[in-house]
Amino acid sequence: MTTFDDRENAFENKFAHDAEMQFKADARRNKLLGLWAAELLGKSGDEAADYAKEVVKSDFEEAGHEDVYRKVSGDLGDKADEATIRAKMAELMVEAKAQLMSETD
Repeated sequence: MTTFDDRENAFENKFAHDAEMQFKADARRNKLLGLWAAELLGKSGDEAADYAKEVVKSDFEEAGHEDVYRKVSGDLGDKADEATIRAKMAELMVEAKAQLMSETD
């Protein structure tokens, strides 16, 4: 195997790892967002956990995060506006990535 092949394999492995980590971070953020929204909806325990799973599943409807936003926004109604939900999504993405990084240490 040549140096070029080694570098190519390294780049492919890094790309695959990064894609997997982004997928995990998205799923973790969606779960955290679901738990946050469930609390606003007055859900707790198993009901909150089930709702968080629904939010995670909603991310598979289309590419991007709009499907998740629509799910949560539709369910929350006037309990949270667009800016609040989007800010929470951004905040929870940072938290999700931090949680994943601490798990891999």
